[in-house]
Amino acid sequence: MAEIPHIENERILATWSGGEDAALWKIDERRLGILTVDFITPVVDDPRIWGQIAATNSISDVYAMGGRPVVALNVVGFPTKKLDLDILKKILEGGFSKTREAGAFLVGGHSVQDDEPKYGLVVYGEVDMDMKWQTVGAREGDVLVLTKPIGTGVAITAVRANMVEDPATAAEAIRWMTKLNDLPGRLPDDLHRAVRAATDVTGFGLAGHVLDMLSGGGLDFRLTLNELPLLPGVHDLANMGLIPEGSYRNRAAYAARVDVRGDFPEVRLDMLYDAQTSGGLLLALPSGRAEEMLRACRGWGFTHAAVIGRFEPGDGRIRVE
Repeated sequence: MAEIPHIENERILATWSGGEDAALWKIDERRLGILTVDFITPVVDDPRIWGQIAATNSISDVYAMGGRPVVALNVVGFPTKKLDLDILKKILEGGFSKTREAGAFLVGGHSVQDDEPKYGLVVYGEVDMDMKWQTVGAREGDVLVLTKPIGTGVAITAVRANMVEDPATAAEAIRWMTKLNDLPGRLPDDLHRAVRAATDVTGFGLAGHVLDMLSGGGLDFRLTLNELPLLPGVHDLANMGLIPEGSYRNRAAYAARVDVRGDFPEVRLDMLYDAQTSGGLLLALPSGRAEEMLRACRGWGFTHAAVIGRFEPGDGRIRVE
């Protein structure tokens, strides 16, 4: 992929480079603007649910920077000569329902003829200067909270292959993929400010996004694998070989920077690289605030929220134990 030019301007605080979730810039002395875009191909057969998942996934980047979504635009690729327009209507209804739930306005967008359906959103949000979260900023001794279970990549692969025997597995995957990462607007201000770094877990898998959080230099992350929350049933599905292609790409890209200390089943390690759709937030904060954060997360429905490890001095590696 060609390198994206970096814009130098005192008002620009972050771009998509370096693993940031969105562009971040200074509106005035107090307010920051957040701008992101994301779209995905179908992950489930139901067009309305797919629309909900795609919108949830797109809006997540605003939440990952500590902000609130304000306005969104549809981004649509649709094969109008192959599929009924009623399907497109249901996709857009799904996106609208999640945008409205997030408290944002969905005000149009753009569509093109495309042989493969694609849907997502451009999302604009805002955050106060002292409430912003960015990917880099964790300190030695900080812990990392993951708010949603891992495994949507495996679950989606199994659903597409019609190899999910327990309907609860698919239902749980959908439930989490459609749950908004709307913690920034729910946390007490002092707990919000305690978060030193944050990102969300999407297509680069847990390992890829944790490594982004280490890109500022000087830190490693010690990950406790047995603390990693998983969707029900995905371990068995992965053991059957239902690993998405994106997960293999992630392993090839990141495994050289992941040190495994212990004898773990290979399928368990696969979960580090599972390509997520609409995954949870990763929140780095002082260890003394961890229990408070977990109570807050669980109180707002993130029932699988867990501390998955801590940051320590190092050179940008994940150490699995």
